[in-house]
Amino acid sequence: MLQVPPADHAVDLICFSHLRWNFVFQRPQHLMTRCARERRVFFFEEPQISAAGAPRLEVEKSGGVTVAVPQLPDSLGYDGRIAAQRMLLDEMCATYRIAEYVAWYYTPMALAFSDHLDPVATVYDCMDELSAFKGAPSVIKDREAELLRRADLVLTGGQSLYEAKRHQHPNIHPFPSSVDAAHFAQARRIATDPLDQADIPHPRLGFFGVIDERMDLALLDGIAAARPDWHLVLLGPVAKIDPVSLPQRTNIHYLGSKQYDELPHYVAGWDVALLPFARNEATRFISPTKTPEYMAAGKPVVSTSIRDVVRPYGQQGLVRIADDVPSFVRASVAAMAEDATKRITLADAFLRQTSWDGTWSRIRLLVDDAIRDNVAEGDADIADNASAV
Repeated sequence: MLQVPPADHAVDLICFSHLRWNFVFQRPQHLMTRCARERRVFFFEEPQISAAGAPRLEVEKSGGVTVAVPQLPDSLGYDGRIAAQRMLLDEMCATYRIAEYVAWYYTPMALAFSDHLDPVATVYDCMDELSAFKGAPSVIKDREAELLRRADLVLTGGQSLYEAKRHQHPNIHPFPSSVDAAHFAQARRIATDPLDQADIPHPRLGFFGVIDERMDLALLDGIAAARPDWHLVLLGPVAKIDPVSLPQRTNIHYLGSKQYDELPHYVAGWDVALLPFARNEATRFISPTKTPEYMAAGKPVVSTSIRDVVRPYGQQGLVRIADDVPSFVRASVAAMAEDATKRITLADAFLRQTSWDGTWSRIRLLVDDAIRDNVAEGDADIADNASAV
């Protein structure tokens, strides 16, 4: 029987993620650090494969979150890896006395080793259409269908993803990318460049984020070729694509991964912020978190026609939209010439409507409702069984 937690007790949360905690600070990190202010959060990552040794769990604390990373020997086959992760998950629950908890999924693939759990509620935060990503497992759609059957609450990372999945679950809600406006607004007051950016001439057009198959590399190369006097600054790790495929020109600068706290210092020195995404299956449903972050930093933004950028940002005149080299160059020229005070006033009016704190507060209420509904349903089942005796 499910028990209603006391008023002063918050159930734990186990989060299963395909994204590593220390990779790029994005939606999972924003939500889980806020969740950890009020309850214990365990962030269970995909395994790291090592040469030898017995399966073990590496655990560390970060941002109030307990991050658990399975370490598995490469001698294990698929079934062995699933069994090992199930064992390590159970050991974690026993060690930390995790009894009442919410199971929160970013990846349906984690069901393979966690489908035996008995959470007080199951949440699927569908932040991307993972089946469309390069190298996606062939069974991911089947796993997602199973997760949708199990989930008490489904969230989507954007409006277009919500529209695509709204008929697949009775309790599904869109939560587009939000922003920590105060963090990125620091860029408006920073006057000095980080050392690795200081010698790059202006105008600078910048991007931060993962550089992967979602990036329109041909567009970047074309912009750099069309305007050799402009300098493109790209921050972030390269993933799932061969680094050799990246365009190489004297005015394209790859500065590597940066910490979340460093980003305002780099953006402060840009003249335009870019969203140069390709238009393909991997970007069909994305809702880039960096859109409002660029705006909070006070920078003009130029983006390709990603649906969740066009609507609402493009429609409200907050972001310029362009899809080929000539139009992207024209949009960037116009962005650099526009009235910054007017742009920032419009951006701030929009940003006052959203924050990660507010997003988490609304999600928390939905999670609490799901827990209460499960408790009520469990009590009703017990009453029905008792009356049938």
